Amino acid sequence: MSSFFEKYWLIVAAVLIISLIAGGVSLAIRLAHFQPVEISLKDARDAAVTGDIYIDGAVYRPGLYPAKYDDTITTAIGAAGISDNADLGKIKIHVPLKDEAMQPQRVNLNRAEPWLLQALPGIGEGRAKAITDYRSKNGPFRNIDDLLKIQGFGNSVVDKIRDFACIED
Repeated sequence: MSSFFEKYWLIVAAVLIISLIAGGVSLAIRLAHFQPVEISLKDARDAAVTGDIYIDGAVYRPGLYPAKYDDTITTAIGAAGISDNADLGKIKIHVPLKDEAMQPQRVNLNRAEPWLLQALPGIGEGRAKAITDYRSKNGPFRNIDDLLKIQGFGNSVVDKIRDFACIED
């Protein structure tokens, strides 16, 4: 048997080499038919925010802040002053529709300074001072109707400011 391989080893080697070359060519032809598939994702529209951003919740100075193109969420919230009990893991962003009416800015009766309280309808310097005095003596308001406990506040005054005031600790 060894004499058989000695005689024909060159033929066997040639057949193996030819088989390898034929297999490689066949594989190359098959792969040439598969063109790469290009997948393109729709680009998100660059939100060039201009105008004002309304920030409220667990911040010291809720209100409208001017938006600049390169502002970040951190910058905007930082301008409003993040309170100690803020949960930064749950930030809510609301982008209104074009014709959607904006909610009026609300004044927190438990934190507002007298000058800001005077911006409320029917609240002048005297009533603003009465609110801050009541707050310092009795603690924070539990609801807006607590204003009725202050001398000089009636239902008509409380009803005027109901849509513009809020109670937050």
